[in-house]
Amino acid sequence: MRDFRTRLALCQSVYYVITGVWPLFSIRTFEMVTGPKTDRWLVKMVGVLVTVIGGVLALAGLRRRLTVEMHLLAIFSAAGFMAIDVTYALRRRISPVYLLDAALEIGIIVAWLLGIARSRRERTLPGSRHFEI
Repeated sequence: MRDFRTRLALCQSVYYVITGVWPLFSIRTFEMVTGPKTDRWLVKMVGVLVTVIGGVLALAGLRRRLTVEMHLLAIFSAAGFMAIDVTYALRRRISPVYLLDAALEIGIIVAWLLGIARSRRERTLPGSRHFEI
């Protein structure tokens, strides 16, 4: 199960790095898809933070060091992005395209929770190895 969580960390990191650097390299194409922004500096700041989260998850996945802190970073960053996406898309403050991101974030959260639950069940089996989570 650790391999599943390692792959999940790497997949989430790739998604976050791509979506994080996009507005940094081409705010014009980013706005073509997500709609015009009034505070481009804020979009770029979020892009930097998303990229950093993705980079940290990539490093943890590549090193196979998925600690409790890494699980929390992965799950709660996805939950935060999902909550903002849904809240402001439904209020029509941001483009409905953000609901697609919310759906992906929900998938990420569910995958992490299933991976954690499965690894806990495996630990209780005789002969199973101990994992951080």
